Amino acid sequence: MHVGAPKTGTTYLQDRLGKNAKSLAAHDVHIPTRAPLMSSGMFHFRAALDLMDQDWGGTPGHAEGAWDAMVRRVRRAAGTSIISHEILAPAAPVHVARLKSDLGDAELHIVYSARDLARQAPAGWQESVKQGRRWKYGRYLSRIRSGRPWFARAFDLPTVLTTWGNGLPPEHIHVVTVPQADAAAADPDLLWHRFCTAFGIDPAWAPEDSERTNASLGSAETQVLRALNERIGRHTRDNPGYDALILGMLADETLGGRRSRPILLPPKFHEWARESAERWIEWLEQSGVDVVGDPTELLPAPLSDDQKYKHPDRVSHKAQLVAALDALAAMTEEAASRPDPDASMLARIRRAREANRT
Repeated sequence: MHVGAPKTGTTYLQDRLGKNAKSLAAHDVHIPTRAPLMSSGMFHFRAALDLMDQDWGGTPGHAEGAWDAMVRRVRRAAGTSIISHEILAPAAPVHVARLKSDLGDAELHIVYSARDLARQAPAGWQESVKQGRRWKYGRYLSRIRSGRPWFARAFDLPTVLTTWGNGLPPEHIHVVTVPQADAAAADPDLLWHRFCTAFGIDPAWAPEDSERTNASLGSAETQVLRALNERIGRHTRDNPGYDALILGMLADETLGGRRSRPILLPPKFHEWARESAERWIEWLEQSGVDVVGDPTELLPAPLSDDQKYKHPDRVSHKAQLVAALDALAAMTEEAASRPDPDASMLARIRRAREANRT
């Protein structure tokens, strides 16, 4: 069970596992799927929703029965099965207990990927805005520090692993640390190789790379999307096509490709991030769980000389206007490329008028 955390390379990981499902299966490593009905990523998402009695991100009832279908596939498979989705991180004890009961006598291992809060907390804000939230960065950070929002609970390493690790030996709990930027630049495959170590697989078993990432937004782009969320009603955001249009085409493909000022953690929050990391590291040392990577990577790196902090809530109107025009242009092109839903109706009306004239 790979249970998150969000914003730790999970999109890339899940896509690469799905792309290499056949080659992994040849080594008795299985990525459960419902192909050709849906991708493995969507199947795991719906199974996680169903396990936790949640129903969002699609039409009502779209996740019903997905967890039971997942369990059947795991039970039929000989060898290792990998289930991965980051929304599992803050699961309640009752849902974790159900999972353990449903999987029966399977040998259960928990994998959790962790990242320093100086990078993870800002990433959580822009991700929450992509998902439809309307809060400003300042309010988000205050709530995150209080530990109340979903992202805060998903990021809380000791709480997540205490819940998921209840009753399991510490050697069955694996923590993958996300390398700092300089180490990742020196070895782009470092995080992937750490995931492979935690899962007990050889990287050579998954040779096909993935180009899929969960694109990060800059300050201007996030503010434009946040303002758009304020103008779009809840009914629109609940529409099944919202994710493909807003999360996919607009946020990832259009705004995610721009390079405005990055979203950083305010200097006054660095002490909180460091204290949290020190608490996590102490918990790891005392728990005896398996750590893949370096626990000190959970400590926030100091701001470099070229990283001058500017609050995302005070990004200039000019920068937002440029991002908004890019978004408008992309939406216009998308609308123009789609079939006119009224075209067939207008043709029928014209034919009826011509028939009446004769």
